Amino acid sequence: MEITLTRIAKKDGYTIGRLAIGGQYFCDTLEPQWRNLAGGVAKVPGRTAIGEGAYPVVITKSPRFRRWLPLLLGVPRFSGIRIHAGNTADDTEGCILVGWNRLRGRLVNSRSALTLLMNRMVEALARGEKIVIEVM
Repeated sequence: MEITLTRIAKKDGYTIGRLAIGGQYFCDTLEPQWRNLAGGVAKVPGRTAIGEGAYPVVITKSPRFRRWLPLLLGVPRFSGIRIHAGNTADDTEGCILVGWNRLRGRLVNSRSALTLLMNRMVEALARGEKIVIEVM
C-alpha cells in the first residue's frame, strides 16, 4: 500500500497536507510547523513536523492512546511518530493527524478519517502488502 502525504500549506504553527492512497485523494492531514531540518534549522521538540522521506508503516498498540495505530519507522531525529485523530496542532507532538481541513488550521471528522484509514491499512496487511508513506 502506497500512501503519499503532500504538504500544501506550511504555516506558522501548523502544516496542512493531502493524503493519497495509490495516487487517489483520501483525506487531509495536520502536523506541527514544518522546519527545514535538513537545512540546519533547529528542531523544536513536540512542535516540529517530520522530515520528508519514505517511511515503512506498521500497526502497533500505542501505549499513550491504548489502541492500535499506525507507527512510522525510521524517521530521523524522531521516535513514536504515529498517524492518529486530532483537530489542531496542539493535538500532535510531531505526529500526523488525519481528517478534513474545513476550518483554517484545523481538521474536522478526524476519528472518522482514522477509522477509514485503519480499515484500508488492515485490509492491505491482510493481503500481504507492506505499507509505506512518502512524505513530501
